[in-house]
Amino acid sequence: MALRITGMTQDAPVDRPPLGLRHWPTWLGIGAMAALARLPWPVQRGLGRALGAVLRGLLSSRRRVAERNLELCFPELDAAARTALLREHFAAIGIGLFEFARAWWGSVAPLRRGLVVEGLEHMEAARAKGRGVIVVSGHFTTLEICGRLMCDYVPLAGMYRAHAEPAMEWAVKHGRLRYAQAMFTKQELRPAVKHLKQGGLLWYAPDQDPSRGDTVFVPFFGRPANSLSSTHQLARLSGAAVVAFQHLRRPDGGYTLRVLPVLDGIPSSDAITDTAQVMAAIETMARAAPDQYLWIHRRFKRQPDGTSLYEVV
Repeated sequence: MALRITGMTQDAPVDRPPLGLRHWPTWLGIGAMAALARLPWPVQRGLGRALGAVLRGLLSSRRRVAERNLELCFPELDAAARTALLREHFAAIGIGLFEFARAWWGSVAPLRRGLVVEGLEHMEAARAKGRGVIVVSGHFTTLEICGRLMCDYVPLAGMYRAHAEPAMEWAVKHGRLRYAQAMFTKQELRPAVKHLKQGGLLWYAPDQDPSRGDTVFVPFFGRPANSLSSTHQLARLSGAAVVAFQHLRRPDGGYTLRVLPVLDGIPSSDAITDTAQVMAAIETMARAAPDQYLWIHRRFKRQPDGTSLYEVV
């Protein structure tokens, strides 16, 4: 395992927080989240599971989307098994909300105990050849906390979708810049490519059905899924290697961070081939921790023939 390294983050931006009256409700919510981020970790885990049960009852439309996704992706499971998986999924969401708050505004010291980190040599080998590295993950409930934990070991930058609410955007970006080397919005393609060309690491999750951007249909759990081809584009423009970053919360309460070997052949001349390889890697990671993948997203909302797989929900 590589030595832990610190002092890698970029200087926090000097932009002023939006303090207008219309932002006050958001700031109250941020303050509450920041306070909850300081609760003892065992208390947060217990509260998170309870919160997940509440959300499962309250968010009926999202629950139905998750039920439909589990039906589509795990046809081999019977109804009882899918119901149990759905229950654990919402528990993971509840815990994940506390993990997000702790990553942005709390201490991760308790979460470092029992941490397992594997595969850093795959990043190091690519960087030794002068290449940047695109670190691909999926939308898992552990995404934020495990990103922060990985920043103890490598200088990750991130690409993300900016929050529509300015106060939340300011607070979350500043929280992330406590540990990430840099943060790029999805519109900041040029600086992201420059970062990769300079040998940087760029982490992002391209696995949701987007409302805009260049997309292709590739298999995901055996079904066509409209998927961003941005990994292919970023690799083609920067010459960066691509690795998959698996992160999961183990049954014993610890975390495993695993960097998988470089995805061979990316970039090729074919965006569909490259994107299919990326989605296959994310599917493998989702099968390894099915309760922690974000099933409440309508992953199959666009189909090649124009039909919807969610007409029943």
